[in-house]
Amino acid sequence: MFINSTGYFIPEKRISNDYFLEVNGLTSDWIYQRTGILSRSKATEEETMNVMCSKAVHHAIQGLPYDIREVDLIIFASYTPSDTVGTTAHVMQREFQIEKARVFYLSSACSSAINAMEIIGSFFNTGLATKALLISADRNSTYYNETDPKSGHLWGDAAAVFFFSKDRYSDKEAEVIDIETQGLGHVGYGPNGVSLNPKEGILMPKGKDVFMQACTYISQNTKEIVERNKLSLSDLTWFIGHQANMRILSYVVKELGIPEEKSLSNISELGNTGSVSALLVFAQNTGRFQKGDSVCLSVFGGGYSSGSCLIRC
Repeated sequence: MFINSTGYFIPEKRISNDYFLEVNGLTSDWIYQRTGILSRSKATEEETMNVMCSKAVHHAIQGLPYDIREVDLIIFASYTPSDTVGTTAHVMQREFQIEKARVFYLSSACSSAINAMEIIGSFFNTGLATKALLISADRNSTYYNETDPKSGHLWGDAAAVFFFSKDRYSDKEAEVIDIETQGLGHVGYGPNGVSLNPKEGILMPKGKDVFMQACTYISQNTKEIVERNKLSLSDLTWFIGHQANMRILSYVVKELGIPEEKSLSNISELGNTGSVSALLVFAQNTGRFQKGDSVCLSVFGGGYSSGSCLIRC
């Protein structure tokens, strides 16, 4: 399948590390040394989930080679929905008058967007759809507890959208050549590693286990998807890992022998933007990609879950 256009929205507001000294007792240096985060994006009250996603869609429409009303599949991928009945996917269908689309919401923690890409590919392969809109966003500020010293300082807000088609519209379009996802609820602490209960917010009681499993599966899945497509890791032009922790990304690229300059990241400024993070990095860097570049996205999420995809520009 082919990427026709991408767009994103990132709130302008930034919360610096210094803010957390009085909130949960963590110093800026302590946070940065352990996470690589200097600031995180935070939505205003007016920048609701639906508003963020609408702005991202408007951004992507500028480069779309067909009428958005031709889209026949819409998936909203997130773990922080504002409404689980009148979902953001349905709100976007209504706002942009995409009347003939199948529409649903999907959640698998921080691998949600890669899971959605895999499903879109399946819909294309079975002939159930030909054009798809993937909306991925997390408004972590709705749910995080800033006073929590384990994870309250990690989270950022952002949205990104990708338009996909079964057939190519232009030689400039990147192609998704492979996708793989895994459910890993049986691994380590599994569902107990990270949780989001609306009454308690986002919690990460088993951060050490999350860190270890993320390092393991991001590395493993990257290696496997590259080799399955008869490439070597040295053939990768760019690597985009899940933007959860810079120490995880540093471990992965060192483990795989990928030069650090090939690893794209936004975590130092935006924090952990959740399920949208890897797709957001891709969308932010489309201007850097050259024809023939190979880009691997590899993510890990709570639950646990993981996913990777290989894209040829």
